[in-house]
Amino acid sequence: MQQQNMLPELQQLQQLIDRAPDGLRTEILATIPHMDQHLPLYALSLGNPDPALPAVVLVGGVHGLERIGTQVVLAYLRTLLERLCWDNCLLHTLDHCCIYFIPLLNPAGMANGWRANGNCVDLMRNAPVDCVEGAAWLVGGQRLSRAIPWHRGRPEKMEAESQALVSFISRQLFQRPFSLVLDCHSGFGRTDRIWFPYAKSAQQPISHLAEMYRLRQLFMQSYPHQNYIFEPQSQHYLCHGDLWDYLYELALAQHTTMLPLTLEMGSWNWVRKNPFQLFSSLGMFHPVKPHRVKRVLRSHLVLINFLINASLSYQNWLPLINRQQLESAALKLWYQ
Repeated sequence: MQQQNMLPELQQLQQLIDRAPDGLRTEILATIPHMDQHLPLYALSLGNPDPALPAVVLVGGVHGLERIGTQVVLAYLRTLLERLCWDNCLLHTLDHCCIYFIPLLNPAGMANGWRANGNCVDLMRNAPVDCVEGAAWLVGGQRLSRAIPWHRGRPEKMEAESQALVSFISRQLFQRPFSLVLDCHSGFGRTDRIWFPYAKSAQQPISHLAEMYRLRQLFMQSYPHQNYIFEPQSQHYLCHGDLWDYLYELALAQHTTMLPLTLEMGSWNWVRKNPFQLFSSLGMFHPVKPHRVKRVLRSHLVLINFLINASLSYQNWLPLINRQQLESAALKLWYQ
C-alpha cells in the first residue's frame, strides 16, 4: 500500500513501527481485503514475554467509526516508546510484565467509515455466544440483513478480524497467571464508562466479580477525583456475540484470571459542545475538534497507567480471604 493512500491511523502506526527502538516487537495477525489492497492487522508488544508474568492488552478500532479508540491506543504506545530511552521506572515495569497493543482491529471498516467490517459484520456481535435473557432489538445483534447495522455474521464462522483477536488473546494470555484487557470504544452517553462482562446476561454475574469489585475499589480510592463509572455492561443493554464474553469464558476454561474491560468514551459530550458534529457520520463517535482530541488523548493516561500497575502488582490486591464479603458488596452495588 502506498504511503500517500494509507489510512491515517495505519500511517501513524507504521511510522511508530519504523522509528521504534529494538524493544518493540511487531506481528501481523491477518491481512484484511479492502478494495484492491490488503490492510495489515497489527499486534505489537513491549516488555517481558515470559508467560509466568502478568500482561495488559490495549485494543482499539473494533468499530471503524470509533477512530478515537485507535488514537488513544496509539498515543499511549507513542508515549511508552519515547520513555524507553530514559525512564527507569518504565524499564522496571517492562522487566516484570508485558504490554500488548492491537491499535486497529478493523482497518477495512475504518477505511470505509463504517461501524462494521468490510463484510458488513459488527465484530462485537460476531462471537459464538448468545444472549440468554433477550437481547436489545437489532442493537443486540441481528441476522436479518447485512444492510442493517449490528449484523452478527454467519453462525458457523467468525470473521477474520474476530478470529485473529481470539487466537492472539488465547495464545498470549491464557498461560499467564493474571491479565487485564482494555478495549477502547466511544459513542455512549455523556460520561466515560468502564464496562465488564457480561453483555449476554443481566442476572448472571461473572465468576471474577470479587476481583472486578476490588479493582474498582482500588481505582476509586487511588484516584478519587476521576469521573469514570465502573459497571457491568448489562446494566444498559444486552447483546449477542460479544467478543469479550466469549474470550472471558474461554479463559475461565483455562483456569486463568483474565479481566476484560471496555472503555466506553462518552461521545455525547463532544456533540453537546459542537452540535454541528451531528451532520457527520464520524461526529457521533469522535471529538473532531483538534483541542478536544488532545484532551481525550490526555484524559485516559491515568486509567491505562493504573491498569498496568494493577496487573504488575496483582498478587498484592487479588481477593483471597475476603472474596465472599467483596462479592456481597458487588451484588448489592450492581445486581440488586
